[in-house]
Amino acid sequence: MLKKHTAAALSIAFAAAATPLSAAELERLDVEGTQFKARFSDGRVLSSPDLVGATLTIAKGSGALKIRIDTVERDPGDSARSVAPSEAVMLHGFSVQGPDGEWKNLCDPGPDGRRQGFPVPGRAKGDGTIGPAEPGVFELTCTGGAQGKCVRFGYRPWETRADGASLRDIYNACIRLVRADYSGDGKGTTRNGQPIDIYDFMGVQSPANDPAHEFEAGFSPEGAVCVRHVRVKANTSLEALEAQSPRLRGRTGDRCTEPFARANGAVLFVRSPP
Repeated sequence: MLKKHTAAALSIAFAAAATPLSAAELERLDVEGTQFKARFSDGRVLSSPDLVGATLTIAKGSGALKIRIDTVERDPGDSARSVAPSEAVMLHGFSVQGPDGEWKNLCDPGPDGRRQGFPVPGRAKGDGTIGPAEPGVFELTCTGGAQGKCVRFGYRPWETRADGASLRDIYNACIRLVRADYSGDGKGTTRNGQPIDIYDFMGVQSPANDPAHEFEAGFSPEGAVCVRHVRVKANTSLEALEAQSPRLRGRTGDRCTEPFARANGAVLFVRSPP
């Protein structure tokens, strides 16, 4: 799940138990990594843990959306899903106020049962990937969605690699991979609960080498560079992919190997049950 918001026409209100700000006004709300940074007229800068109990009123189209920050914790990880504990990822419990005034959790449960999320700096594109944006523009993503999973896997779009290259492209390749968006058109072909083994050659994720898995595909930010077998056969086929995606013609089936994918621009790789 991904929800786009802008900090324009944004305000913060605090519950009685939260940090009092007296007459201080919010001057700016930014996102650094997965944390909010709220800057106030009295000079104070509060980050996400300081904002527990606050309600963000966020411009959304012609109306406004009220989102409450209920909890904030560092990501404890999930070893069953190749998610390492992280000091860089802050998981937020968000509630959203409905038209009837009732508050409910913003996020649906993910595979690990978590109903948390976090902000990500940038602007969502129509195909679900994230592009750069001016300060104050961010996305709210839930841990159960592809965008949230990819941050937790270690592909953080605001960071840079050792060679100075942005991880944004790697992050977007991960979104394509998790969704099995082979054609790169924003249309995923996976389904909830599908086991996958994601890995790379940057030292972020390593292959589990499960003998029940076989090489599936290599991905770039534009989608798969080749596909050996599709993840969910009920949703698509190699023949359908070649028919709808010219760049995959001649790049499916046995020809698609890990070395072939790497030689043709893949930055992420995935294995799955055949």
